[in-house]
Amino acid sequence: MLAFWQHGYESTSISDLTTAMGITAPSIYTAYGDKKHLFLEAVRRYVGQPNAIERSLFQARTAGEAARDMLIASAKAFTGKDTPRGCLLASATASVSKSSADVQASVAEIRRDIAAMLVKRIEKDIADQELPQSTDSELLAAMIIALIQGMSVLARDGVDRNVLIGMAETAMRAWPGFVATK
Repeated sequence: MLAFWQHGYESTSISDLTTAMGITAPSIYTAYGDKKHLFLEAVRRYVGQPNAIERSLFQARTAGEAARDMLIASAKAFTGKDTPRGCLLASATASVSKSSADVQASVAEIRRDIAAMLVKRIEKDIADQELPQSTDSELLAAMIIALIQGMSVLARDGVDRNVLIGMAETAMRAWPGFVATK
């Protein structure tokens, strides 16, 4: 996972992977079939269980708090001491060739799934009258996902964690009626 995160999908060689994993190339092919399937397994590990993401979104008091928590967690994850800077989902497939379009599509689908979970959480707040009926849940969720991806790029550029957290806090001012409680 860390090799793909650091170097990207296409730039990570089988040699890089065997070194990182401490196994032989035939072992990779036996266990995963090919580099693509190993990458997709690494992405699944990175993202975690979809039910855990959805559960955390619905455990927050409001959708705004859930979104803020996602942004802050992203800022921290993108600037970790033991991991490459940025987001694996953004970094690993930022520039892939046409031959890897299916890998890019798989990563994009994961982002869409996370956005859909956030939309569902926002719609719950609309139904519960925590957010105005006029709230566009899809655009609000898209704003959060776009900010997370942008924060990833800035983290790769070396932007400080506190700046990323400040961006998250500033973005939450655009959230309808959001008042930080933490």
